[in-house]
Amino acid sequence: METGLNGKIVLVTGGAGGIGQAICKAFAREGCKVVVHHNSSTNEAAYLAEKIGGLAIQCDLRDTSAALKLISKIVSEYGALDICVANAGFYPNESRKFWEIDSDRWVSTIESNLGLTVSTISAYLGHATKVGAGSIVMIGSTAGIYGESGHADYAAAKGAITTGLLMSLKNDVSQIGGIRVNAVAPGWTITPKKIDDGISKNLIENATATMALKKLATPEDVASVVVTLSSDTISGHITGQVIEVAGGMEGRLI
Repeated sequence: METGLNGKIVLVTGGAGGIGQAICKAFAREGCKVVVHHNSSTNEAAYLAEKIGGLAIQCDLRDTSAALKLISKIVSEYGALDICVANAGFYPNESRKFWEIDSDRWVSTIESNLGLTVSTISAYLGHATKVGAGSIVMIGSTAGIYGESGHADYAAAKGAITTGLLMSLKNDVSQIGGIRVNAVAPGWTITPKKIDDGISKNLIENATATMALKKLATPEDVASVVVTLSSDTISGHITGQVIEVAGGMEGRLI
């Protein structure tokens, strides 16, 4: 199916990560010019950008002024920025019960997920509202929908992205008319990092227990949905929606 994305300028935050790389490659296959944002993964971002004919840019998106400069630099470089995929985020490795999460970790997790998503989208909308067009896809998580024991901080941040923030943004831009805002909530996804950490048979069984499709997602599964939602040709009448890429998950085992 024709996506109409050829020649579009796309920003993918956290583009050097497992899901981020798949998203960048998927847009590149559609003929897009892709900006691979990264914070600390300099070598990975540079290699990917060269491979797909894109541009790698470093930026700490927790800094609102830096986010504004990032958007300005992209528009200056390409003359446009059609699509913004807010994919960057941070998942704390250590599992802690809610009452064991100290304030430092809580604030850091919220800022490194919800906070940087807010700064990214706010900066992008400063441009998109001027031109009256644009597509935003925010990456949430099924943790924000079903909760996740041991990661209440992460679940709270992702849940805020795919509920209050998403619906408010969708309504705020409605008077402009040409801007769509959607979100994708991946479930258990096999990324290179998870492979490196080790995926046991028991983990897979628990993760897929409430899924209709008894398999974990791939980064490419997530990327395909992001591209679909970004396309005005395919999804031109879709906004304010959360698409779960989770094999029909209905909850989590505790």
